[in-house]
Amino acid sequence: MPVNLSPPLANALLPIKGVSLGIAEAHIKKPNRKDLLLIKLNPQATVAGVFTQNKFCAAPVMVALEHLATNATIRAFIINTGNANAGTGERGMIAARATCAEVAALLDCEATQVLPFSTGVIMEPLPLAKLVAGLPGCVADLREDNWLNAATAIMTTDIVAKAVSRQITLGGKIITITGIAKGSGMIHPNMATMLGYIATDANVAQPALQAMVTNACNASFNCITVDGDTSTNDALMLIATGMSDAEIIGDMHSAEFQQLQAAITEVSVVLAQAIVRDGEGATKFMTIDVVAGKNEAECKQIAYAIARSPLIKTAFFASDPNLGRILAAIGYAGIDDLDVQRLKVYLDDVLVAENGGRAPSYQETDGQRVMQQSDITVRVELNRGAAAATVWTCDFSYDYVKINASYRS
Repeated sequence: MPVNLSPPLANALLPIKGVSLGIAEAHIKKPNRKDLLLIKLNPQATVAGVFTQNKFCAAPVMVALEHLATNATIRAFIINTGNANAGTGERGMIAARATCAEVAALLDCEATQVLPFSTGVIMEPLPLAKLVAGLPGCVADLREDNWLNAATAIMTTDIVAKAVSRQITLGGKIITITGIAKGSGMIHPNMATMLGYIATDANVAQPALQAMVTNACNASFNCITVDGDTSTNDALMLIATGMSDAEIIGDMHSAEFQQLQAAITEVSVVLAQAIVRDGEGATKFMTIDVVAGKNEAECKQIAYAIARSPLIKTAFFASDPNLGRILAAIGYAGIDDLDVQRLKVYLDDVLVAENGGRAPSYQETDGQRVMQQSDITVRVELNRGAAAATVWTCDFSYDYVKINASYRS
């Protein structure tokens, strides 16, 4: 079961004026499950996004980037689960473009105003006929208060739907933000493997919106890892409908931009952490804090070395304080001038290592006490500067192997 993560409540997810969502059962991979989501946007909405850096990126990613490059006003997103439409060559590109054309015909807009997204099994043809047959059901279901069903419709191996809302006051106006995400396995930054959609009724110019989603992603979805695998289909999209009557945010140095940025980042962090808490087979949620480094890059490098280590992850699953594995990961992280005599390693409040080895005060019983917890923090103090970085990860359990061994069956 997910680690200290409860399903969202429908009445806690706030509608966003100018965004309507419709779902359908298209039977893309399995019957009788929500697997198709249409998100319709008001004509004045601005859209920005960040996408996977995987060189084998999926056809829908390439088509979405093509459509964004036209500077067309984006009117809709179409998302399917059950099939990634990745590793499908020109046939996949044709299917992604055809999907956009079919949505455009139903919504009376241009195909370039539709962005496609897919998630699921890689290297299998997209069942276009099933997808197209499900589209009228999505249109009929469109409504602003459909966020929970939308979060459910984009799930793959997720156990719990991931969604959150926040409100802030900006320029005397109440601004609403609601976001959903999916992800459970094949999770690693650049940009962490997932699909995420965040919407606000704020009025934000597109360049400022692009900076906002990039900043939010770097502080959230680019700080998580479940298994070290970066997907072919990652996307995080940010929508600003401009229907709150607040002033347009265009200046990235303004107080209004910073306030909205903080709220968007908070929503992103909640969703990103939910992905890790729902990591495939996860039983432990681990925060890896690396502090007092020369720069953020080296702090992240060490944090990821710890977070990605199968030996560390399996030790945490077993609640076994075999903490020498953490020292080994720090040592192979690739920081050539690291002085291990200066660093300290903590497990929550327990000092584990200092002066290049086991701390004299460390007791195995203290390590065992912390390792029994479901939420654990590993803190590494490098004592060579003022920089810091945080990464969130989970353990590896027997279920991780079972889930991925049977993923296609």
